[in-house]
Amino acid sequence: MSEIASYLETLAGQAHPEGGWGYAPGQAMHPEPTCLALLALSLEAERFRPAIDRGLAALQRCRASDGTYRPIGGREEAVWPTAPVLFVQAALGRPAEEVRQTAAVLLALRGRVAKDAQAAEVHDIDLKIIGWPWARGNFSWTDPTAWACLALRRAGFGGAPRVAEGLRMLLDRAFDEGGINYGNRRILGRLTEPIPGPTALMLLALQGHGDHPRVAAAVNYLQQHARTSTDLENLAWARLALDVHQDQPLVEETLALLPERIVDAHRRRAAVRWLRPSPVREALTALALATDRGNPFRLRSAECGLRTEDEDEGQSAIRNPPSAMRSRSLGERIRSTFQGLVIAAVGQLRQPPPRSAVHIAAVSDYNADLAAVLEQQYQAFRERVPLTGRRVVLKPNLVEYHRDKVINTDPRVVAAVIELCRRQGAKEVIVAEGPGHCRNVEYLVNASGLGEVLERYQVPFVDVNHDEPVKLPNLGRLTGLEYLYLARTVATADVLISLPKLKVHHWAGATLSLKNLFGIMSGICYGWPKNELHWRGIENSIVDIALTRTPELAIVDGILGMEGDGPINGTPKHVGALIMGCDPLAVDATGCRLMRLNPERVGHLMLAYHKKLGRLRTEEIDQLGEPIDRLAQPFRTVPHFQNLCLDTPRLDTRPCPEAVGSSSGR
Repeated sequence: MSEIASYLETLAGQAHPEGGWGYAPGQAMHPEPTCLALLALSLEAERFRPAIDRGLAALQRCRASDGTYRPIGGREEAVWPTAPVLFVQAALGRPAEEVRQTAAVLLALRGRVAKDAQAAEVHDIDLKIIGWPWARGNFSWTDPTAWACLALRRAGFGGAPRVAEGLRMLLDRAFDEGGINYGNRRILGRLTEPIPGPTALMLLALQGHGDHPRVAAAVNYLQQHARTSTDLENLAWARLALDVHQDQPLVEETLALLPERIVDAHRRRAAVRWLRPSPVREALTALALATDRGNPFRLRSAECGLRTEDEDEGQSAIRNPPSAMRSRSLGERIRSTFQGLVIAAVGQLRQPPPRSAVHIAAVSDYNADLAAVLEQQYQAFRERVPLTGRRVVLKPNLVEYHRDKVINTDPRVVAAVIELCRRQGAKEVIVAEGPGHCRNVEYLVNASGLGEVLERYQVPFVDVNHDEPVKLPNLGRLTGLEYLYLARTVATADVLISLPKLKVHHWAGATLSLKNLFGIMSGICYGWPKNELHWRGIENSIVDIALTRTPELAIVDGILGMEGDGPINGTPKHVGALIMGCDPLAVDATGCRLMRLNPERVGHLMLAYHKKLGRLRTEEIDQLGEPIDRLAQPFRTVPHFQNLCLDTPRLDTRPCPEAVGSSSGR
């Protein structure tokens, strides 16, 4: 335990002065890292009693009037931390009444039922099985459902029908081949891929169900991944989950290999300069290495079945749920209406420049002197977007990583933009991203090669999904949301540069600098994937975000783009272009024309144009550098977007603010 004690000492030292832990030292306290830290410190409870007591008190400050737990000052609808809190209350032996009240609240939370017929057509999962959502009013997702089932079973409510239904949902969404992701096995006929983190949580929730083929397959998948992974978070969760499935073949052998791999991964992470200390990973390291002594996630034998001695109490909690989220007062409704009128008036007065400029540079491949190319392009925008003395945040597109696919902004383009900023005398350069598909962004950064760039330039990286959220008035109001929760790093940047990949998109038509802004939204407020922003209308969400935090500069990586079933499953398409401009709408319109797509038929671009975000039409944009026709390449799209191609007849281009996206986050 001496080595584990060192991790616990570090963890205790990362606590917030007022108790609890944030996702990084210095951040505001958040329930999730606090829960994991408390579980870890309970390994030596007496030694760390003061830190544990302060952490428990901090959790209680996160309790809302309706009994749910959510971040202090965070999004009111983001109720998913209620489940980890219940687990901690049960594991640390909190008073029975406290546990019962939290369990009753959790049992009353339900995922949204998908009503549109299209959802059933694009998924191969049973949408009628209801689990738990990330945010109140959203759909059911695997991570919050796994946490809820695990916590309720640990608290003695495993016999509740809601738990049985949640476990059925997890099994329904798991892959026959092994593993699970946040929600969907198949989208538009294509298989998605499992993810280690959600798979581990699923296996913890499904203890006692090892005879189910999908549980056995998930154990096998997690073993295979753990034997080759070098990622600390994935390795730690794997050991915690595999430890409770030791009856499965080869698990004991795998478990014996993992401690050394976890220690090595922790040591290597500590040496990476672009990473901030992580209380979550510190806690997971200690918990994973201590499984031989005790695993707080291991359920007692009585909790592994679907029914427990506390079934009647669980049924009672469902019959007598706590009150729902409070209704807004008359004064709040009046203020909301007034704010909406003010925002609408400001929108009417908004006037983009009469003309916008976009520069296209021809670049044959990524081995060219990209920094020199960008510096030449930047001369046209220096006056509008000065970088000298500014704090600059770069937002690349980092969705997923596949060795054989061209998905993300190429790291060499990010490196060139860092070089540009430094040559121009930027005070600080930060790279920030918050993927919707994969919560473990550290893995993506390292696997994609971006980590090597960050290390070489000694540039910090901020995980937007776990950065402190900032509540801002929604300046678009198309989604019906009064406020949007953006990462503080992005919201406070002097200059935000959107760095997308030139790609088509199977829901939005095209994904460029505006669609790239989904990644500045807080994952801890909207979940994984950021599905609520899809079902409120992809076009609506894109424009709301862009109006609320418009990037000062957009640079599109169009050297290699993606056609076909983008943004992930398409094929590479060489265009050989870098596109730059300070009007992101004009940049995106130019990017569409390079793909031989008509921007006036792309819903979110036309909606942004009508909301006066920028310029769109050819006659309003000064095309600098290379002419579009010289580099333009026709991009294939999915069948329902064939009308976007420039050679198809013109269709009605009126925007559809009420459009609702699929229940998928992809």
